[in-house]
Amino acid sequence: MRFDIITIFPEFFSGPLDYGIVRRAREAKLIDVQTHDLRNFAHDRHRTVDDRPFGGGEGMVMKPEPLFEAVESLLGENGAAAPPAGSAIVLLSASGKLFTQEMARRFAKLEKIVLVCGRYEGVDERVAEHLATDEISIGDFVLSGGELPAAMVLDAVTRLIPGALGNEDSTVNESFSATEGEREKAPFSTAARPAVFSNSSVTEYDAQSTGRGILDYPHYTRPPSFRGWDVPEVLLGGNHEEIRRWRRSRALEKTQRNRPDLLDGAALNEKG
Repeated sequence: MRFDIITIFPEFFSGPLDYGIVRRAREAKLIDVQTHDLRNFAHDRHRTVDDRPFGGGEGMVMKPEPLFEAVESLLGENGAAAPPAGSAIVLLSASGKLFTQEMARRFAKLEKIVLVCGRYEGVDERVAEHLATDEISIGDFVLSGGELPAAMVLDAVTRLIPGALGNEDSTVNESFSATEGEREKAPFSTAARPAVFSNSSVTEYDAQSTGRGILDYPHYTRPPSFRGWDVPEVLLGGNHEEIRRWRRSRALEKTQRNRPDLLDGAALNEKG
């Protein structure tokens, strides 16, 4: 299996890749792990990979062009539109679906996984909508970037690859492992494209009865039009009340899609 990691901090992985099961799996050539500096796919003199968010707000948002180009350099020109069979493009995102052992087992059956590590306030939503096959969170907490989650996914998947562990039965009866009967009843399938790494896992719009909050709203940055996918017009208009309401609505939609458990039993404040 091949893992490709897209990051602005490729040096980060010199530690996680050199220890334990991952190191042994690399040495045995069970896995091939390559890191790619996202800034190599930015073509201005400052190697810029982020810009200000449309609609205002804190922080910077990662641009779509370098990320699409980086993935296409790995999967071919059509890789973004139609990833090859046996591959996945995984966006590590605080607003994604929770990573589980079942997901790890599904990934372990693939031939290639591209792990996209975001930074800053988030990643342009067009990456989540039109590039990633999976948008994944590793828990209900916020990290500074996607590098640690990527390393965790890599470790969890690697140990399920035949030959990675000395005893093949080691993964059978451990925590979160399904029984053979359960695996037969729930066959693995490639996930459909979901609707980014965000620095914010929840928005200001709280689920009042639980206090758990909901996911962050989608972020967009320049260019306003990319490959025919346009930034929502409301974010270009400058009406702050309309932008606030749009963000609230989209945050609720994304929570319902990726983390409906956060809404269970919650009395949401519809007034905003």
